[in-house]
Amino acid sequence: MVWCGDMTEIETGEGKLYLATVIGLLSRRLLGYAMGARHDAGLVVVALHMAAATRGGNVRGVIFHTDRGSEPGLNRSSQHRSLGSRVGAR
Repeated sequence: MVWCGDMTEIETGEGKLYLATVIGLLSRRLLGYAMGARHDAGLVVVALHMAAATRGGNVRGVIFHTDRGSEPGLNRSSQHRSLGSRVGAR
């Protein structure tokens, strides 16, 4: 299984919101998402938890791909973690 993740900024009348998504590349199905006022790793973790729950909690063998850290101010060690260490492999 290969999952792809992205985060986008949405302008609203009350300010910016950020949407983190996790999509299954084979099915092109939205597996998880989270929206919030902060553009941070916590939002991505919530989306990953939802994706894991959508797939029955089993994330063994999943490859998760993102843009590999093009966000300014973030470093590689904070962005690249195995799914098992962040979501809980079963």
